[in-house]
Amino acid sequence: MKKEDHANTMFYQNLGKLFYVIACVDGIIEVDEINTLKTMVEEEWSINEDALTILDSFNWLHMDQDYDSNTCFNSFLNFLNMNKSLFTENRKTLILKTANAIASSFSNRNKSELIILAKLDMELKKT
Repeated sequence: MKKEDHANTMFYQNLGKLFYVIACVDGIIEVDEINTLKTMVEEEWSINEDALTILDSFNWLHMDQDYDSNTCFNSFLNFLNMNKSLFTENRKTLILKTANAIASSFSNRNKSELIILAKLDMELKKT
């Protein structure tokens, strides 16, 4: 596997991790949040065939249930800081759009989701 291909795969795996954080930060993952993620990947991220890795990573974390949102978010931030060149302006915009859609999909956004969305926005602006 080429280094660039590996970096892209890791990028999408980490997006799955991030979107898992958005869905589970309030302690429960709702079916509406999962369905919104699937729709966003199919409609917004599908321009790249590796985008399905987002769903694979999310589903693995959801089924395993051994990882809390703080651990996953810190892992995502570490990846972001080590791979800033992968986070183009278009990608950052789409990341925020997807994260907000997930958070808003079930009873709008709650306090935990608002806090994590604000942290994500700040971190993405740093890159």
